[in-house]
Amino acid sequence: MQLFAFGINHQTAPLDVREQVSFPEEAMEGALRDFVGQRPVREAAIVSTCNRTEIYCNTEKPDEATRWLADFHHLQARELEPYLYKLPREKAVKHAFRVASGLDSMVLGEPQILGQLKSAVRFAEHAGTLGMLLHKLFQRTFFVAKEVRSSTEIGASSVSMAAAATRLAERIFGDIGEQRVLFIGAGEMIELCASHFAARHPNRITVANRTTERAQSLAHRYNAQTITLNELPEQLALHDIVVTCTASTLPILGKGMVERAIKARKHRPIFMVDLAVPRDVEPEVAELDDVFLYSVDDLGDIIKEGLDSRQGAVAQAEAIIDSNVINFMHWLESRELVPTIRALRDQAERYRRHELERARKLLARGEDPQKILESLSNGLTNKFLHLPSYALNHAVAEERDDLVDLINRLYHLHRPE
Repeated sequence: MQLFAFGINHQTAPLDVREQVSFPEEAMEGALRDFVGQRPVREAAIVSTCNRTEIYCNTEKPDEATRWLADFHHLQARELEPYLYKLPREKAVKHAFRVASGLDSMVLGEPQILGQLKSAVRFAEHAGTLGMLLHKLFQRTFFVAKEVRSSTEIGASSVSMAAAATRLAERIFGDIGEQRVLFIGAGEMIELCASHFAARHPNRITVANRTTERAQSLAHRYNAQTITLNELPEQLALHDIVVTCTASTLPILGKGMVERAIKARKHRPIFMVDLAVPRDVEPEVAELDDVFLYSVDDLGDIIKEGLDSRQGAVAQAEAIIDSNVINFMHWLESRELVPTIRALRDQAERYRRHELERARKLLARGEDPQKILESLSNGLTNKFLHLPSYALNHAVAEERDDLVDLINRLYHLHRPE
């Protein structure tokens, strides 16, 4: 079994690269089947978030696996290569543990990534690409994440993306109690943002979503209005704060639409946070006067606040992770010995059956049972010792001492002084 992980994240690739290799939820299972079906890959799971796209797999040919990511997204491999990290075996294990524990996130200790990893496992299960190795890896990953969070203060004082967006809005508007807030999308990230903004009691909250049912469920909790995405061109100008995070593969808010909204607002400023990957807002919108546009990568400075109070927990978390990496690698190495152990046992079973059949025939002929037992034991002994004895007798000089030491270890022998 060859465990291998590869991908890009917010530390290795800018947003305009990350959005090119993201996987929308509706494409995930098809992508997994394509990956396993066309490459020398036995198992696979894909983690795709606003900050990372990475693939965990069981493959003997990692180089062919990494090429698939570029091929699937119609990119040249050389375009992606500078941003890729490639993690074999224990490096992949440690990376998975660190990601789940919030140590590899833009927001140190943030808990959302754990749910995203669990979603990746569900997609792999439904696609039929989650085998024994990855199942064991992710079960251990979730266990480690729970241990880190319960044994350390890694999540204390964590500033989430949602909290950072709220703080930015307050820096621009001061008290946002008079502002009108528009949320585009109704997923987990928008729900988190809605809870933070609603706590500031804005003048009005509106939720826009492709399907009204999900938008209405969110709106009901925060006494908000709902609109459809088709109503955005007319409704955008009525809002001072816009937070968007959808799974759309194309921008929802173009420069022209926002420009018209600014004119209708008579150049009153509008604050926009785009938490989607790929982006929901065309990057050119940032060029407009009176528009304050922030992407996920723009929230770094605010997110770093409170970091010092959590750094002491990082060393504890890393120690927990290192210990569990060692335990997992012991399990993995033991699994890699299974074919050899099975072959050894199969050979011993063939010897046993052969000698047993021979003894039964002798018994059937009425021969002395005592002599048959003696012959049976001698036959088994000779068969078991023939190959190691042959190897010792035919060993060349440079390997003889190593072979003798190995046989002494295997059979618990002691060399004569």
